[in-house]
Amino acid sequence: MACLYRQKLTVEEKNIRGITMQNKRRFEQYHRYGLLFIAPFFLAFLVFQLYPILYTIYLSFTDLKGWNPAANLVGLDNYFAIFRNPLFLKSIRNTFILWGVNFVPQIGLALLLAAWFTNIKLRLRGKGFFKVAFYLPNIITAASVAILFFVLFSFPLGPINLVLQHFGVLDQPYDFFRSETGTRLIVSFIQFWMWYGQTTIVLVSGILSIDDALFESAMVDGANDGQIFRKITLPLLKPILLYTLVTSLIGGLQMFDIPFLLTNGNPNNSVLTITMFIYNQAFTGSRNFNVAATASVLLLVLSIVLSTLLFQFFKENSKVGRK
Repeated sequence: MACLYRQKLTVEEKNIRGITMQNKRRFEQYHRYGLLFIAPFFLAFLVFQLYPILYTIYLSFTDLKGWNPAANLVGLDNYFAIFRNPLFLKSIRNTFILWGVNFVPQIGLALLLAAWFTNIKLRLRGKGFFKVAFYLPNIITAASVAILFFVLFSFPLGPINLVLQHFGVLDQPYDFFRSETGTRLIVSFIQFWMWYGQTTIVLVSGILSIDDALFESAMVDGANDGQIFRKITLPLLKPILLYTLVTSLIGGLQMFDIPFLLTNGNPNNSVLTITMFIYNQAFTGSRNFNVAATASVLLLVLSIVLSTLLFQFFKENSKVGRK
């Protein structure tokens, strides 16, 4: 009996091994198909993403200019030179000013709207309509928005000028686009108007992911809306706020379309951003590809460093909060 039992086990083990080998071969076949399907993506990434990045880094160490295909290695000379370039330094300052002036009110208004939309006490009607209305500016093309605001603030017969004169705010037409402060405020407002809706939707999603039991317990304990928002909503919303801050910062550093289409960086390069500086160096004038490549690498490094610092800052604050 024992021998027969062992023989039976041996046969069953062989059958199991056979099935396992078949499954393994079948899995390897499927694995090959999977590699075949994702190969176009990796090929496109290598050609259109990785190679341009590596080539840009290479160009930042050369003296490639104009239509001359020859490029000589110059070491770190381009990096030393660009930090002495007042236009590049001004573009960095402009970029942070434009981003800061639009992001601070953007996140403030988005938090307020998100709190209203998710407050069960208010029972707001038409939430879907308002969400769509607030998000709508984000899907309008930048070219259309730039033309719209250029017409609104045009001199001397733009609608804004006519309205301000009608109510006595202005005695005579004001040329907004000849004022550095006015142009910066207009560009910042456009960026705010285009993106606050998306930020609101993201924050609403974050608040809705918080367990309702926490809010209900707080209300039972007598907490008011302000206390609930400060003690429950904001602390639990930190990951979403970090995501919003980092993506907004990276997008702000890459700001190009609105200031370029609206005034091409004028007046006096007051809204010249880093990406506009890169564009102007590479595709206009003397075509300083080496300067454009150097600025691009520095933009990449700046984005990585600032994002890392923000992650570290939120991480440290979270540790302090838990203590």
